[in-house]
Amino acid sequence: MKGIKKSLAEEYLYLDLSHQREGCIFPLHTSVTLFLLSYCDNKIFKVYLVLTREVSQWTRLCELTIPLAIENFLRLSSEQPSTIPVEILQLEKKLGEPVRVHNDDKLRRQKLKQQKAAGARLPLAQDKSKNKVHGQEPSEGVDSLSSSLEQEVAFSKLRAKEEPATTSREPSHIRKAKASDLPPLEHVFAEGLYFTLADIVLLPCVHHFLVVICKNLSEKLVEFPLLASWYQRVQEVPKVKTAASKCGIQFLDLPDLLTTSDEQHPNPSEVPCMEEQNDPLFIGGPRPTMTKLMEKGIEVIFSPHPCPTWTLDWNSLPAAVSPREGKMSSDRALRKQQQLNNLVYVVTNQARSGDRIVDFCSGGGHVGIVLAHVLPSCQVILIENKELSLVRAKKRSDELGLSNIWFIQANMEYFTGMFNIGVALHACGVATDMVIEHCIKMRASFVTCPCCYGFIQNTSKFNFPKSEQFKETLSYKEHMILCRFADQTAVQLPPQRRLIGKQCMYLVDLDRARAAEERGYSVQVISMEPENCSPKNNMIVGVPI
Repeated sequence: MKGIKKSLAEEYLYLDLSHQREGCIFPLHTSVTLFLLSYCDNKIFKVYLVLTREVSQWTRLCELTIPLAIENFLRLSSEQPSTIPVEILQLEKKLGEPVRVHNDDKLRRQKLKQQKAAGARLPLAQDKSKNKVHGQEPSEGVDSLSSSLEQEVAFSKLRAKEEPATTSREPSHIRKAKASDLPPLEHVFAEGLYFTLADIVLLPCVHHFLVVICKNLSEKLVEFPLLASWYQRVQEVPKVKTAASKCGIQFLDLPDLLTTSDEQHPNPSEVPCMEEQNDPLFIGGPRPTMTKLMEKGIEVIFSPHPCPTWTLDWNSLPAAVSPREGKMSSDRALRKQQQLNNLVYVVTNQARSGDRIVDFCSGGGHVGIVLAHVLPSCQVILIENKELSLVRAKKRSDELGLSNIWFIQANMEYFTGMFNIGVALHACGVATDMVIEHCIKMRASFVTCPCCYGFIQNTSKFNFPKSEQFKETLSYKEHMILCRFADQTAVQLPPQRRLIGKQCMYLVDLDRARAAEERGYSVQVISMEPENCSPKNNMIVGVPI
């Protein structure tokens, strides 16, 4: 690929004119593409680049808005001193916000355990160093240990071999800790804990931004400690330095600008956000919003379970069908079996011979493999974007000798085939809405079990509330209150609080159900049996009319 010949003495990174190498100037999109291709062109190291399931405002900022802002910044800085782009300030602020990921309660409890263990060792360390004038500050020991959890999780995803899952239970005082007492998770990469396409796009852009800052506005560098830390951490990802060198990017050696994590990242449970402090809508939690819905005749009334005592005969099924074959504890495997009982009953009563069933966000194939085994006359397709999960599912399928199952590694929006039933167990946040939308477009039935309600937000494809009935009653912010409290159903919480969380879950899912009904579906919101099979135990079952 040939660049445009220019006689420039310095590097630039513009959308139209940018990176200079051996007399050639590369456009920004070419520079990013070359870096991505160089990073992925590796025969030894397996690349696990996570693609986001939905284009959020944050993803759009990282992959579109910031490159454009940096282009303009570099243009202006070549002529006169330029102000820092507001988008870069937004990025710095975002990197300081707590990370929210699927199953983050478990990770935050592990982090709490680390912090308590480090705190127990501090008195000994202080005794040994109390006579030292320049000894290490006590808080640094806690910070270095607590931050290592996020990095360990993040970099484990980038290794070719998957680490064995731990099945031991946390100590009682860790399990019983309130959610509000758990430490927040900190950013490792741009999207949170995992290395994504946003990091690939941002790296060349941020690099050239920092080059200008270090050269012309060095006093401004201290304003970006988190961005500088991210910049250095991305370089630790295997093969990033090799890929950068192929593209002519020579990384800067930046000083450590981070202060203690307590100064940078106050616990959100201790410091309420400004909108909660100032907005009267937040007073009283979700109750004012729920009362508002009740006044409009919208109440929490679940549809009856079609067969609450039905169960598969797990003891007679081949071992590879059971989730006990996966890497999970026996207690969790039992709960997974109970979840599958609910989904399998509904799907088997809808399926007809020759139907095509799609298991969206299939993970290790717990749902899809059971369906393929009990419905041999149906075709079952597993769609998942994580390679390791599909490898495990394929191995179990091969052990069973299943011939009616297929595996597709992709984001669900890239699947365009026809199907009759769509299934999703614990699709996170708006992924549930994407599954339902996919099914509606195909006029297919759907059986979904939502998860991570707190991740729901307006995107380029979805606006909340979704149904006309809820839109006429609730604002977006009021709907987000329901979503936020719908995530408060963990077993460690007090019973009354879990009950409110369950009611909020129903109302969020009822909005989804009503939106589907407006498009020609008959929809029920059902509670799984037994209810303790999962904190997220709702099923949304839709059939085209």
